[in-house]
Formats: sequence, structure tokens, C-alpha cells
Amino acid sequence: MRKKEAILICFSINSEKFESRYERNKFFRCLYGWKQTITKEKKVYVYRRSGLLDEIPHIKIDQSSFIIPANKTRKMIKFLREWEDKVIWRTFKVLLDKNIFEEETWLKKKLS
Repeated sequence: MRKKEAILICFSINSEKFESRYERNKFFRCLYGWKQTITKEKKVYVYRRSGLLDEIPHIKIDQSSFIIPANKTRKMIKFLREWEDKVIWRTFKVLLDKNIFEEETWLKKKLS
């Protein structure tokens, strides 16, 4: 079976470096996205706000680690460099089965 190059990204936040919880949450929201709930009169509106990982195929390994295709790393590296003084991160090259990202996307759609 053919293999596909991918990048494992692991990060750790340095909470003391963030000026506030708001700033720390901004990092996570920009990365993972979030669900916004608005109550107006007697109705509740729920919106899904996307983050960077909504644009990039990925496999979430743990809360602070995920794998992305090697050809999609530029945008992610740029994002992490913007937070470099507050977030410690490393990348590792890995080899995956060729169609693993397609299978992961299919499974997510099926479960939701």
C-alpha cells in the first residue's frame, strides 16, 4: 500500500504568558473553532464558527496534537508562529496510509 507524508503537530500552551483567559481562548477558537449560542427574544440560535482546522484535513490525536497532510502545513506553521511566544510547538514527519484523511472525513460525516 502506498504511503502519504504527513506532519504530526504537538503543542503546549504557556498559560502565564497569556495576558488573559480571553487571549488564551482566542488561540483555541482560532485553531479549533467554536459554537456560538445567541438568545434573542424567546428563540435560541446556534452557529458554528470555524477555526483553522476546519479548513485543513486533519486527524485529532489528543487535545493538543493532530496530524495534517504534509502539503497543508504552510498555513498551520504561519498560525503557530503568530503565537510562538505563548505556545510551544513541534512538528514530526510521519507516514500514513494514502487515503487515511478521506476515511477520517467520511467517518466524521457519518457520525454527525
